[in-house]
Amino acid sequence: MIVVVTGMVGLDKKSYLETVCRIARQNGNEVLLCNVGDMMYDEAPDVPPGKILDISLKRLHSLRRSVFKDIIVKARQAPHLIVNTHATFRWRHGLFPAVDFDQMRQLGADMYVCLIDGVTTMHQRLLEHRAVEHTLKDLIVWREEEIISTEMLCKGIDETAPFYCLARGVEEDTTETFYRLAFERHAKKAYLSFPMTAVAEMDTVLAEIGRFRSQMKRHFICFDPGDLEEAVLPLHAARAKREGRGHIDVEVGDRQIQLSADEVLQIERDINSQIYARDFLLIDQADMIVSFIPAMSDGRAAISSGVERELQHAHEAAKEVYVIWTAQQHPSVFITQTASAVFRTVAEALTFFEKRHLAE
Repeated sequence: MIVVVTGMVGLDKKSYLETVCRIARQNGNEVLLCNVGDMMYDEAPDVPPGKILDISLKRLHSLRRSVFKDIIVKARQAPHLIVNTHATFRWRHGLFPAVDFDQMRQLGADMYVCLIDGVTTMHQRLLEHRAVEHTLKDLIVWREEEIISTEMLCKGIDETAPFYCLARGVEEDTTETFYRLAFERHAKKAYLSFPMTAVAEMDTVLAEIGRFRSQMKRHFICFDPGDLEEAVLPLHAARAKREGRGHIDVEVGDRQIQLSADEVLQIERDINSQIYARDFLLIDQADMIVSFIPAMSDGRAAISSGVERELQHAHEAAKEVYVIWTAQQHPSVFITQTASAVFRTVAEALTFFEKRHLAE
């Protein structure tokens, strides 16, 4: 198994992938991790840390090819290999590729994964390391460029190789999901659908959604839109402006940081368009969609237009569509006619899945 992993600056992919390798070893799979950046610095000891992209493009290109030549040799010897790289670089030279197609063909990767993370988390990491001068707009554009470039690289090299977009995770990391994508490829992949922004201040509903997400992740390889939550940022920024405040407070891990309300509002359109495109991408890379529609305090269904659109997209993409409808009101014909099955509780759905999917 050879996996190429891309992702923009500020992700800290190295520590994430080291955890993936540790999980693999615990399951009897020895994996060699090749960090392209570290290998390039090893070959250029005269270049100070953090300055590799400042050297001439000619030398950078030569260093990169030399490193990938070594990786191709290692790939023939290692039982399993993960290549930690970028699809693109964006620096003072502008935007330029981080890999060469001829060498990627020689490598012959079995899978491509583009890791992504929330804009606030990446912003905080870059501030801590003083790594790259940036704006929030820069980060959200770089992230989209990396996803598209990785998908094009994958399909340009081998149309049969799977490409996945995977978030690092907010409440818990997704290293176990990554491991299962690579080494349990027979397992069912599910996109989890549930209301988010519309129930952001409903603690009881959020708790129900949290239990649903946890239960599904114990049974399937899950692509969870909640692993990257940015939709609330513009809402908080707009509220701050109305209240005469110029910033918003955001929790990143165990820390609280401040973001300019104006800067957040400048990327509102980007956030919304990326959520729209990314969620459909996650549905397309799954085998099925499992949508949880909780009940509000008055018994009505907490269903959002986003969930309805996700269900329709999954249906039109010929995916298996499952809906867990806990509200008292009956689901509309637009739900029942497009769903493969509708359940009243999570327990009922799990019983069905255990009989139909988990035994496969």
